[in-house]
Amino acid sequence: MARLRLLAHLCQAAGRPSHGMVEKRVTRLVERGATKLQLHQDAAVRRIPDVSPTPSIPLAASHNLPAMVGEIHSHLVTGEQDLQEMSTYYFDGQGKAVRPALTMIMAGAVNSHLKVTDPTVLALQRQIALICEMWHTSSLLHDDVIDHAETRRGKMSVNSRWNASRSIFAGDFILGISAKLLAQTGNPDVVMCMSQILSDLVNGEFQQMASRSDREDRFQLYLDKTFNKTASLMAYSCKSVAILASQAGKDKNITDMAYRYGQNIGIAFQLVDDWLDFVSSADQLGKPSAADLSLGLATAPVLFASEQFPQLHDLILRQFSQPGDVETAFQMVWDSQGLQETKMLATKYSEAALESIKEMEDSSDKQELAQLAERVINRMK
Repeated sequence: MARLRLLAHLCQAAGRPSHGMVEKRVTRLVERGATKLQLHQDAAVRRIPDVSPTPSIPLAASHNLPAMVGEIHSHLVTGEQDLQEMSTYYFDGQGKAVRPALTMIMAGAVNSHLKVTDPTVLALQRQIALICEMWHTSSLLHDDVIDHAETRRGKMSVNSRWNASRSIFAGDFILGISAKLLAQTGNPDVVMCMSQILSDLVNGEFQQMASRSDREDRFQLYLDKTFNKTASLMAYSCKSVAILASQAGKDKNITDMAYRYGQNIGIAFQLVDDWLDFVSSADQLGKPSAADLSLGLATAPVLFASEQFPQLHDLILRQFSQPGDVETAFQMVWDSQGLQETKMLATKYSEAALESIKEMEDSSDKQELAQLAERVINRMK
């Protein structure tokens, strides 16, 4: 109920709010927004095992992210040449690699905090980073079919170059191989933790297809979807590497720090993406600009803009399906404070991510986490 009252404050605003009013609103949103999301981590992983078995295929324990592309390709080798080509198609080293980078940097930070040097732990943590990137890419292969996407990362999408069915099967293949890699960790708590990501991804997809007529429910749905489709992968990957590091019981609080950082930076990351969808060109995004509107999706800039332009509500309800709806909504967002409010909200979540690791021991990796949070926000400059 507290969350609903908060959203009521957001929806009651009329006209152009002052900068101070906007800042207060987004601050309250972040401060109270963690309550429901906290339930996710409370439901996952309560027991830390005494011993973690050595993985059957130990991986390099460095932060060498470019090498991950080759490692992933090696795992996706199959006798079916077309399947192998499709499943490795997006693993070309051209993506941002934010998720595996975040996972490895968090692993380094928690290892420094707990003085962990065991090479087996380091190898398992790197394996989590591989799985994280593979699950993300698997979801892209499925998303592109659902969205009828023609491009991805500046080149033809798999479903365009081959076909929708093959794209789905290639995504399933990546998911199957990564599930085997997860089993190789031999750690049931990590398996439980990472498995929550898949549950959240599916729930997020259904939430994205849903619609709400009530303004409060609409923003709540957007926040829940944002966590499930984007932040969950970051939050639970960070938590998993922390579980591996803290299995000796030195500091269980580190798993909460890691989870909250991933949760907050993940939401900030998606808010920035939603902001960029209105201000960046197709070349910068690697996909058409205003793509979300064209798909019928109302993201944060639109939801904030609808407080100043009530006529947007009808367009949101019909998912921008009538001729001229996309263009009208796009212009209203630009004429409103929606982009400013989205930018400020993303900044607040980035600050919350930094706050969550303030008790962590200083290290070069902790500094990298701070720099990563800054880079996420700097994408809007």
